[in-house]
Amino acid sequence: MVGSALVRSLQAKGYQQVITRTSSELDLRNQAAVADFFADEKPDYVFLAAAKVGGIWANNTYRADFLYDNLLIEANIIHSAYQNRVEKLLFLGSSCIYPKLAPQPLKEEYLLSGYLEATNEPYAIAKITGIKLCEAYRSQYGCNFISAMPTNLYGPNDNYDLQGSHVLPALIRKFHEAKISNQPFVEVWGTGSPRREFLHADDLADACVFLMETYNDELFVNIGTGEDVTIRELAELVKETVGFEGELRWNTDKPDGTPRKLMDVSRLHTLGWQHQTDLKTGITTTYQDFLNHQEVYV
Repeated sequence: MVGSALVRSLQAKGYQQVITRTSSELDLRNQAAVADFFADEKPDYVFLAAAKVGGIWANNTYRADFLYDNLLIEANIIHSAYQNRVEKLLFLGSSCIYPKLAPQPLKEEYLLSGYLEATNEPYAIAKITGIKLCEAYRSQYGCNFISAMPTNLYGPNDNYDLQGSHVLPALIRKFHEAKISNQPFVEVWGTGSPRREFLHADDLADACVFLMETYNDELFVNIGTGEDVTIRELAELVKETVGFEGELRWNTDKPDGTPRKLMDVSRLHTLGWQHQTDLKTGITTTYQDFLNHQEVYV
């Protein structure tokens, strides 16, 4: 999702020499393969968006995989970028790097100020390591490696697997399937009370290109909207967009996760960037994309 959005953004801005690899073409966990790729292609700028990702269930079930795979991916790419004298690298982390009970909204300075949310701790630790790798290579070798922390993302090419996906694409699929099969209700995990912020992938890509072009400091930058909704409000909005007329049932035996994860995006706003896609519009276009590509996504 993020990689394809970055390609669209770069091409729209006139960049033509965009080098990409799919996971089937290049296993980023393979140090030798990554080293060969950098030696052959010699990229000048690198967007490190690749990661093993998922929702609460996937994070909590595949804890070793989420830690191991993401550590290998970021270590291999960042080290090869250093070895091949890449001019600049942007590492993408996640809002889950912040402590579970950190003050809201989440400022960049809150990193490592408290305990992480248990359900996604391995993924968060991997992403924190990526930030620190960028800082360390900058400090020791003078590399212009920067980091950005996006909030929850959605958009074209998202993962709609009900076991491994994040909440918004999972809701889109659940409500759609309930609608076409005339189900009387849709079950949603938790209480509906946690608050979450959502950013369209195309807005994220635009912000990443903006930072690559203009930002060169060590401190990572939050990327988000600065606005959040409850999971209950999100579910109602997706239900309305899809046109499902049944009821919502909340399974309170399932975990809520972190109570709130609202990003403080004042630094990014001060730098001169703000998001363009409001949540309702974004969900509408994302659902249409889902309808157009169901045979691929499901």
